[in-house]
Amino acid sequence: MLHLRILSPAALSDDILEVLESDDAVTGLVAMRGVALRPPGDLITAQIPREAANPLVATLREMRVHQLGSIELEPVGTWLSRSGFDAEVRTPGSSSDAVVWAEVAQRAYDESELNWTYLSFLTLATVIASIAIVTDSQILTVGAMVLGPEFGPIAALGVALVRRRFVLLQLALRTLVAGFVVAIGLTIVLALMARGLGWITLEQVTGPRPSTHFIYTPDKWSFIVAVIAGGAGVLSITSSKSIGLAGVFISVTTVPAAGNIALGVAFWNGSTVWGSVAQLLVNVAGMAIAGWATLQIQQTLWSRVSPRRLSRPRRMR
Repeated sequence: MLHLRILSPAALSDDILEVLESDDAVTGLVAMRGVALRPPGDLITAQIPREAANPLVATLREMRVHQLGSIELEPVGTWLSRSGFDAEVRTPGSSSDAVVWAEVAQRAYDESELNWTYLSFLTLATVIASIAIVTDSQILTVGAMVLGPEFGPIAALGVALVRRRFVLLQLALRTLVAGFVVAIGLTIVLALMARGLGWITLEQVTGPRPSTHFIYTPDKWSFIVAVIAGGAGVLSITSSKSIGLAGVFISVTTVPAAGNIALGVAFWNGSTVWGSVAQLLVNVAGMAIAGWATLQIQQTLWSRVSPRRLSRPRRMR
């Protein structure tokens, strides 16, 4: 169940209420006239099932409510309502499967922002990955994978392509490229310092590493795992049950590959660098393609559910 909150100019409120009152999925409808100060107007609230959100939001956007006022959607964690339960039963589709595109797009924009927090997490994850490679530690490798924030902008690439948000596409690409450039660059500096202090030797970088050799040796399985993980990750961020993201983070080796690139550059080892670059590109490409395909399938399926919902008879006003 979602809580719908609308700040509406007074001139639009009657039209908005007519739309909401005529929809079987809407319950708990409340209108408070003249309470909004900025922008001046009315406050309208309601409860709707997740699977009913997209057509309603699309209608409200056509009315320019988002430009003249605001539209907010918030998940309701616990609710007790007979009318709300009946509304969910009447609305085709499953709440857990429903993709609320406004929510997905907002999250994609938020996680594609190139900011200090993103760069800090990615750099720290890359540094930990480089230490994991030197010590040949699987535990540290997994820790670096979980810490890395790169899946957000990778998933945003798929959202941008499916929803035709080309500004989002530019933001996600910029964040991915700039983030890895900064993280690898800073890790190179730290690796050179460690080399100068004698903490890391060439043998540790180029010698046998049975636990972490997969980081710089991509193969068909690297791409297959990236595709599966990308699809699972997108399902987690678009559904109401985000249970698969941890598995995504520890399935792909984007951050460890970045750490290995930094070590290879610091010790001028070309085979290490190019193998890791290939691993990084394979993983990013696999997740991006899977994310796009998963979102495209979801959009196709939900575009068929919406007409079924709209074709149902409305209650009499």
